[in-house]
Amino acid sequence: MKDFNEDMLLRKFEEIHDYIYANEGLTPQQTLNEFIKVLFAKMYDENNKLGLFFISPEEYKVINNSQRNCFSNRIDELFSKTKKEYSTIFDSNEKINLTQNTLAFIVNKLHEIKLTESSKDAKGLAFQKFLSHKDKEANGQFFTPTPVIDFCVKFINPKAYETIIDPCCGSGGFLYSALNYIRENEALNLNEEIGKYIFGFDINKDIVKISKMKFLLEANINNNIEVQNSLDDADSLKLLISEKNPDCKCGIDNILTNPPFGASGKITNTSILARYKLGHKWIEKGNQYIVTNTLQSGQSSEILFVEQCLNLLKENGKMAIVLPNGHFENPSLNYLRQFIKTNAKILGIVTLPQETFIPYGTGIKTSLLFIQKKTHNCLEEDYNIFFGKITKLGYNGNKNASPTFKHDDNGNLIESNGQYVIDEDFSEVLNDYQEFLKNGFVKSNNSYSIKYSELKDRWDYNFYMPENKEFFTKFDGHSKKLSELVDIVKVKSSKLKNKAELVDYVELSDVNTKSFEIINSSKLKVFELPSRASFELKENDIITSVAGNSIGSEKHITALVNDEFQGAICTNGFRVLRNPKIDLYYLLYFFSTDMFRKQIKLYRTGAAIPTISDKDFSNILVYIPSENEITEIGDKVRLAFNLRKQSKSILNEIVI
Repeated sequence: MKDFNEDMLLRKFEEIHDYIYANEGLTPQQTLNEFIKVLFAKMYDENNKLGLFFISPEEYKVINNSQRNCFSNRIDELFSKTKKEYSTIFDSNEKINLTQNTLAFIVNKLHEIKLTESSKDAKGLAFQKFLSHKDKEANGQFFTPTPVIDFCVKFINPKAYETIIDPCCGSGGFLYSALNYIRENEALNLNEEIGKYIFGFDINKDIVKISKMKFLLEANINNNIEVQNSLDDADSLKLLISEKNPDCKCGIDNILTNPPFGASGKITNTSILARYKLGHKWIEKGNQYIVTNTLQSGQSSEILFVEQCLNLLKENGKMAIVLPNGHFENPSLNYLRQFIKTNAKILGIVTLPQETFIPYGTGIKTSLLFIQKKTHNCLEEDYNIFFGKITKLGYNGNKNASPTFKHDDNGNLIESNGQYVIDEDFSEVLNDYQEFLKNGFVKSNNSYSIKYSELKDRWDYNFYMPENKEFFTKFDGHSKKLSELVDIVKVKSSKLKNKAELVDYVELSDVNTKSFEIINSSKLKVFELPSRASFELKENDIITSVAGNSIGSEKHITALVNDEFQGAICTNGFRVLRNPKIDLYYLLYFFSTDMFRKQIKLYRTGAAIPTISDKDFSNILVYIPSENEITEIGDKVRLAFNLRKQSKSILNEIVI
């Protein structure tokens, strides 16, 4: 038997995969599945010293797809034994669905290699590399980038003999990284012992096979990775774990996971929803959210996983979870963030760049949430929360996730120990976190900390940045909330009930931003109006945009309604402000300032179409200077409007 290095093994894996794909007419996923079956048979043969996984030169010469022979019967027998050993992931009627020619090619490529005695790093890394692009071709939805995985593991810092679980483990990246981390940092080589404390579950049987094989190649241990719907009853899941390791009866120490989200759809099964508080509807009462007895019509699986993971954790257990950014900022999910705050201490929030998951099939912007389950008798105390921002991933956001390297000031690639240095800042943020743990606070280019008592409804990185915190000090003692100064129109116009009525309709594009004027409208009957048509305008109303790519920018749209548009209907992309308790023209001017626009930019949510919620909009702070300054600014704006009105009148008098 020969020992092979990583590159040699990877080439063999690639040759086998490409041969299957070219000769069997299978999809990339089917090709991967068949290769995994053969690898399981190979590992089972080696572990049990059966000597069945081979093909002699004589057998190879006479291989014929149309006739069974000693070789194919021997491999069939081996796979039957393999299925019994791994009965939880292979069905009893499962077969290796390859022609004899292809099967002979694979066995001939592998039978000289003894995987159980080859370097763990070589075979583990070869398989990891092999999967890293085969996953992307076929199943990118269950692949988490290695730099993100390793960062989460280092942040959580699992110890030997602490339980670790990934309830939606995919191809096992988090578990594989945690195993390596413990071995390296605990100076242990007790793979069998460590393996008893590592658990992975996934609902997809094919994915579990990949994850299980990864562990067999890396550590050659019978791991606790099984097919399981982790949203089933938490007590049943705990029982399953404790049966495999009695030390786990009290719950799990560490959870590392990237639950399915995005296109995976919502959970609508009422028996599953009923198990979760987050499967029920919540209502707002004052500043609190109260869970009702009414089930949601459907709930995102990752939200249910947040609650299930907290169910599985023991007191003071820690969790790292990947979540879409909307879960950190959208007002509609305030109840989710309150639930987390009630049940867990927030250790840290780290935002990832937009391109993080693009090579793996989705452009959803995500952040990492790190929490620690509270104890039953814990007293509410103030503490510091770590915020970090990753800007450089070490790879490009392209199809191949090609690596990026650091350059010096002259544009030359930087080398260390004969290798180019990866351009990433995961390590910098981890260093910042270590400083935070040591000193209780941190402030750097990529990280900062705040008090828990400062944490509001939203949890996004940009909102609490030190420069933004400093920005709000300008308002101290000199501001009022917008809702205290104006009436914000929230009721749709009664005109919309008369389908035949002809009305003027004002869209966002009908406003000249620089002059604060509505310059156009469309004459439409009510039945012709778009569904977004909402509010009726009155003279001296202020309208300002709350949706669209321009909100919070220098092109933010605001206008003063004049008598020409009295009674017009506007889109719900505007909010209509009426009956100001401050100089109308000063307020109009304030909407053109950086003080207003920056607040809009901070509060807006959504990547495709940014919006600001009514609650956040009503809480916008209006800077209130002295009465003299208000009057002076208001008079200047009023004069500008009058001069513009006069200029129009003069132009209208010209006759040729």
